[in-house]
Amino acid sequence: MKNSKININQCCKLMRFCRNRGLVLLFCVLLFSCEKMLEVETPSNQIGKDKVFADVQTANAALAGLYAGLRDNSPLSGESLGAFLGVYTDDLDSYALTDTNGVLALYHNQQTDTNSTVYSVWSTAYQHIYAANAIIEGVRASALPGNEKNRIEGEALLVRNILLFYLQQLFGAVPYPVSTDYTVNQYLSRVESIEVLSRLEADLVRCGELLPDQYRDAERVYPNRKGAELMLARVYMLEQKWAQAETVLKAILGSPLYSFQNDLSKVFQKDSKHIIWQLKPANSGDPVKEAMLYYFSGAVPTGYALSESLMNSFEAGDLRKQEWMVPVTVGGNTWYRVNKYKNITINDTEDSIVFRLEEVYLLLAEALAQQNKVGEALQYINPVRQRAGLSALALVSKEVLLSEILLENRREFFTEMGHRFLDLKRNNRLGDLQAVKPNWKPYHSLWPVPQKDLLLNPNLKPQNNGY
Repeated sequence: MKNSKININQCCKLMRFCRNRGLVLLFCVLLFSCEKMLEVETPSNQIGKDKVFADVQTANAALAGLYAGLRDNSPLSGESLGAFLGVYTDDLDSYALTDTNGVLALYHNQQTDTNSTVYSVWSTAYQHIYAANAIIEGVRASALPGNEKNRIEGEALLVRNILLFYLQQLFGAVPYPVSTDYTVNQYLSRVESIEVLSRLEADLVRCGELLPDQYRDAERVYPNRKGAELMLARVYMLEQKWAQAETVLKAILGSPLYSFQNDLSKVFQKDSKHIIWQLKPANSGDPVKEAMLYYFSGAVPTGYALSESLMNSFEAGDLRKQEWMVPVTVGGNTWYRVNKYKNITINDTEDSIVFRLEEVYLLLAEALAQQNKVGEALQYINPVRQRAGLSALALVSKEVLLSEILLENRREFFTEMGHRFLDLKRNNRLGDLQAVKPNWKPYHSLWPVPQKDLLLNPNLKPQNNGY
């Protein structure tokens, strides 16, 4: 196909064909976005393969395709890990009538290596990792201006690192592809979990060097340096590098780009200055995926509802119960649905938030508490509590404060991007789930590597313990 030209409409159809079959068509991802999400103009009806990174417009279009894929079908999609890890832990109950997609098995902690949801998370993550690697390779070989070259590489590298972070948390040792060479990637071995974190740390430091602080869009639908720094802080926390995490998190809070959102009703509005990164719906006026996924009214739920365990975790008077959830009573029984995103018809105020400033506050409180800086840590947990109408915490022991931070994370981030699982795991508290999840076993801290990929690549063995 050297020097050939491809019709854009044909390429879009081929992208969808390949995505539906779990394949990766790197060339088409590179060419352009078929979506309207980021409103990147198509430069022409036809484009040569060797021209993709000839100018900034077409390179940005390649990134737009990557972000559209993240929004539509990836672990970061509003229909993915927020729900899957919500039922896997103790924040959501599943009322699905059948288990066609494997979610009920996750809810009952009975997943196997043939679970379709587990496979979807694994396979779509790697699809987008390969697409990100294609962009990285393309921009490195390009003659784009230096600042644009750095930014585009930094954005693609950050996306790759975020996906690998989630894969490491869910599967432990995982392949760490850094190229698009199929002859290499199809036989990759799994990299040990501690080494994955080390590589992520180095890559995220590099992201911080490549990315600018300033956003290239007012809605913050493209990540910046501070998004990379937040991911770096997450990795530092897992490596128990508390002082390094503290430094990075304070740098984020020191940025004039952000301010704490004191109005609880505006936390999920897209124009708030506490948002670090969010994904835009496919079309103008579309609701975000989370709004539709969790909505039910006037009927018994057939999807997800908030768990009794979560409801009982809130203190009396917590305003988040009024603002972010809605009771639905049918036949004398009451369920609670998620109501963080409120627009289910016409939406012009909400994007799907990936990172927001409250995570920086609570991670910083945790990093400080781990260093026995309890008094200082209170300065970062208390604003989150007080915004919710709760009293400020007084001076407590390190252990009590860490438990309070874990609780505050749960009440603040339920159903968002798998926070509950990540927070429990980071604090060595996944065993707490045994109190409300009768099938929970210690080996459930990891998911099984999908059987399909184990059969295709024996280098992925051995399977995770328990599966």
